[in-house]
Amino acid sequence: MQTLIIGAAGFVGGYLIDHLLGTSHGALAVTKMPHETLSGTSVDVHDLDLLDKDAVTELIDRLRPDRIYHLAAQSSVALSWKNPGLTVDVNIKGTLNLLEAIRSSKDYHPRILLIGSGEEYGYIRPEETPVSENTLPRPGNIYAATKASQNMLGSIYARAYHMDIVMVRAFNHIGPNQAPIFVVADFCRQVAQIEAGKKEAVMSVGNLESMRDFTDVRDVVKAYALLIEKGRSGETYNVGSGHAVSIHQILSMILRHSTVPVHVRQDPARLRPSDIPIIEADIRKIREATGWAPAIPLEQTITETLNYWRNQI
Repeated sequence: MQTLIIGAAGFVGGYLIDHLLGTSHGALAVTKMPHETLSGTSVDVHDLDLLDKDAVTELIDRLRPDRIYHLAAQSSVALSWKNPGLTVDVNIKGTLNLLEAIRSSKDYHPRILLIGSGEEYGYIRPEETPVSENTLPRPGNIYAATKASQNMLGSIYARAYHMDIVMVRAFNHIGPNQAPIFVVADFCRQVAQIEAGKKEAVMSVGNLESMRDFTDVRDVVKAYALLIEKGRSGETYNVGSGHAVSIHQILSMILRHSTVPVHVRQDPARLRPSDIPIIEADIRKIREATGWAPAIPLEQTITETLNYWRNQI
């Protein structure tokens, strides 16, 4: 059995590679963009521009993997406001290229996991929290809209073409090695810079009142592996902790571990045109289907992320 991870050079990809290699999932191939690097692994690596339809088709026809994890995405909400065209291209057109390549390949029926986002739910009413997979998505930003479109494409292809597709709505996942365009990594990097004397003792923040559901990336990839094994085709599953915390609480946890005093200052440039008050996952469906539950405490993830940035700085 061969597994293909599309978009393996991203934050989640490395953790998923490590998890699959450690659990004997057979042959493992991965893709990355030509400009990306992927080091420290013995897997079969292929360069792939997901927006090149012919290249996607050629790779799928050549490898014909039994399982496909589709991780490739423009995954930053902040960047989606700044570059909506790129976000649409990668998240919608790229996914469509993959689905069409699989559909058009003769006598080929792989198991596919499409990774979406808890952001798809958007403006959740108080009575809808925690949000279940049956809740009507009301995307509140461009990134979320593209991921909701991806989810709908997956549902359509599963139903219309009898393709074996499982969809995920992953809520905020965090951990060491995450890019600082995401809030926890950004805060940890700023503290590490201040501790090292490379930045004034002022932390720049955006909206601290929003509440989000954070899960350690190592727990998240375990959920993905279980869903590609046990998830029901055509269905969507939430992956999250099941508990939302405010960005202010996250900041307080990080500052408790700082070795120097830090002043916090709101930066208007970090405020988004629209910010959803609370996003919290109902994870009963994945728990019932796979037995999965997050195991790594939030405080541990934050401590390890801060130490990662201390080592980097």
